[in-house]
Amino acid sequence: MKHIDLNCDLAEGGAFDAALMPLISSCNIACGGHFGNDKTITEAVRLALKHQVNIGAHPSYPDPENFGRKKLDIELDKLKNTLKTQILAVKTITERLGGKLHHVKPHGALYNEIAKDEEKARLVVDVVKEIDEQLILFVPPHSVVEAIAKTKLNTWKEGFADRNYEADFSLVSRSKNKAVLHEKEAVFQHVFLMVSEGKIQLENDAFLEANFDTICVHSDTQNSVEILRYLREQLALKNIKIG
Repeated sequence: MKHIDLNCDLAEGGAFDAALMPLISSCNIACGGHFGNDKTITEAVRLALKHQVNIGAHPSYPDPENFGRKKLDIELDKLKNTLKTQILAVKTITERLGGKLHHVKPHGALYNEIAKDEEKARLVVDVVKEIDEQLILFVPPHSVVEAIAKTKLNTWKEGFADRNYEADFSLVSRSKNKAVLHEKEAVFQHVFLMVSEGKIQLENDAFLEANFDTICVHSDTQNSVEILRYLREQLALKNIKIG
């Protein structure tokens, strides 16, 4: 039987966290950079512990105005300090409530940038390693950050269930048509190909090849709860276990 981790970005102000949490095996908790504070982190951690979901920190550029989705011109020292503060916020609250921080997944523009920018990728890897070298770092496959992290940290290669890809493994920009997959059947076919064959189908019918450890469904995707329920149901029929 194959296994795959399903993750979701939560505590970002969405209305469906309580419904999504039982459907996933890992969560990425916004920790103040693009959204969130101690109250929202605590609520998300309690929910994750209740449902035995792996708890991750979801740090970003300190830019709530743009929800962390735009590249920020920031000094590296300041970036390092804010990432440490964000990750430690989730770690501290999780441990206070009796849990353990499992992973780190950078958010938005920072996630996209460290796929290609060696300096910032190295900074992120070093921050995570300084906090706890046992933490898992979620990374895009065939990325700069994966290459840097694989000798220093445990890494999980991440695919996106509800997003289309470009030929360089980057995600199609949200400003373009067909960037986001909304139909549950299309999401399942996308994910099943990733999990069963290690492939991503592009819009031009070409394929990328990669192995995946975790698959993300965005909580703000339309009908995300319905998508996750359908995804779990269909993966189970294909003898693929979540977690």
